[in-house]
Amino acid sequence: MTSLDELLSIARDAAEIGARMMTSEAPGTVSAKGDRDYVTELDVRIQRAIQDYLHHAAPGIDFLGEEDGGGTLDDTTDYVWVLDPIDGTSNFAHGIPLCATSLALVHRGQPLIGVITAPFLDLRYHVVHGGGAYCNDKPIQCSSTTDLRRAIVSIGDYATGEGAAEKNERRFAVTRALAENVERVRMFGAASLDLAWVAEGRTDACVILSNKPWDMAAGVVTALEAGALLVDLNGSHYDLRSVETIAVAKHLGSLPLPGVTRQGD
Repeated sequence: MTSLDELLSIARDAAEIGARMMTSEAPGTVSAKGDRDYVTELDVRIQRAIQDYLHHAAPGIDFLGEEDGGGTLDDTTDYVWVLDPIDGTSNFAHGIPLCATSLALVHRGQPLIGVITAPFLDLRYHVVHGGGAYCNDKPIQCSSTTDLRRAIVSIGDYATGEGAAEKNERRFAVTRALAENVERVRMFGAASLDLAWVAEGRTDACVILSNKPWDMAAGVVTALEAGALLVDLNGSHYDLRSVETIAVAKHLGSLPLPGVTRQGD
């Protein structure tokens, strides 16, 4: 088995394939995957290019990509690459620079390596489990904010598709609770950046009421390595089987979310 350091180097090179393609190629045809859920031709091309590179650079490791039609992450699998070729596709298709290639190496449900490359922002995050988190090769850590009213909190996208109205009632309740208690609420439209920016201390927490592995795996290990607390919305310990994804700067400790009385341990 190739060492984690070598696999990190491979992952960083793979993410740069996405960065180069995002900044040099047009989105191409935009197709609907569902209600207000879209994929561009470039999403698919990037995924194929990265998958091909990984297959040759690190043979024998499984692969799960968003543009394969989704899928589940089997936490009994020894090693699997998990990729979102363009996290924030709607942003990208509209010329909004909040988008990134997000790639993780997951071992039996535990992210070991995370790489998030946001080329239009010139931000490149990388992490190896147990080795700290980095942005543009400099160490990062979550914020030291302790006052909820000084906290910037980002939230994930509102739901679309089947059951969206019911799902969004919960999202509206969370948004209202945050809006009444924190300094500002933000919606960036790219889960990997939500988590990376908690890790970097740009924001103090993020609340994402979903948990798809290609959206979360790289960002979760980045936030954890930077000292953030990760929980499900009910306050239980987070893992890739959780229903929701909440990252909070460790000094802040808790958020006023409906149904949550304590976060942390």
